[in-house]
Amino acid sequence: MKYRFFKYQGTGNDFVIMDNREGKIALTQEQVHLICDRRFGIGSDGLMLLNRLDGYDFEMVYYNSNGCLGTMCGNGGRCLTKFAYDQGIHPESYRFMASDGLHLAELGDQGWIHLKMKDVSSITNFHGDSILDTGSPHYIKHVMHVSKIDVVKEGREIRYSKPFEENGINVNFVESSENKIIVRTYERGVEDETYSCGTGVTAAALVFAHNENGFNRIEVQTKGGHLAVEFDKLEEEKFANIWLCGPADFVFSGEITIED
Repeated sequence: MKYRFFKYQGTGNDFVIMDNREGKIALTQEQVHLICDRRFGIGSDGLMLLNRLDGYDFEMVYYNSNGCLGTMCGNGGRCLTKFAYDQGIHPESYRFMASDGLHLAELGDQGWIHLKMKDVSSITNFHGDSILDTGSPHYIKHVMHVSKIDVVKEGREIRYSKPFEENGINVNFVESSENKIIVRTYERGVEDETYSCGTGVTAAALVFAHNENGFNRIEVQTKGGHLAVEFDKLEEEKFANIWLCGPADFVFSGEITIED
């Protein structure tokens, strides 16, 4: 069967997107995995369906590149918002449903998309590192020289360690300075380092909030480019009004034939 697809990327985190507003697309895990394969398919970190949902501008359905349904993907949400705009969906601001609930999104300046993330009410200390959920579970490890880290080796060791092996966890290595943080992420489901991870960048920014309370804006550098996270810090481990901000760009489109 032939499928029309669109390729988008947000700071190097790339996605295959299909318009499923007619509800005719039903892909198996093996088919999604093949589509995302960088040698035998289109190649991407994940695949998303834009679905119709009453009361919302659209529904986001996200699959990891291994073909399994995924949890929330921040860069994916920004890319899907840009895709919705390109397909003629033009509300004043976007309201869409994802795996972790309602999200808002807005178009910003210079091609940036601003995506409202779920509130966070707790950060767990784990042997000096931090664990929190920003729509997906994240492990945050502070390092001095992030460019020297073997992200795949060290990330895989944590992701498959006994406390996390059953459900998996995304592992972020973070170098901090006065003006910004630098984040590199090992993503479960991709089982590799990605150029950027939106929920991971968000988690890292919350852990490294530079104001005790009140408004924060954290500039973030990833392998794929620059992002920013804005939020209100209400209490020591309580955050609201969290926005992930960054570019989302169309790459190319085409058709792929997948055997049933």
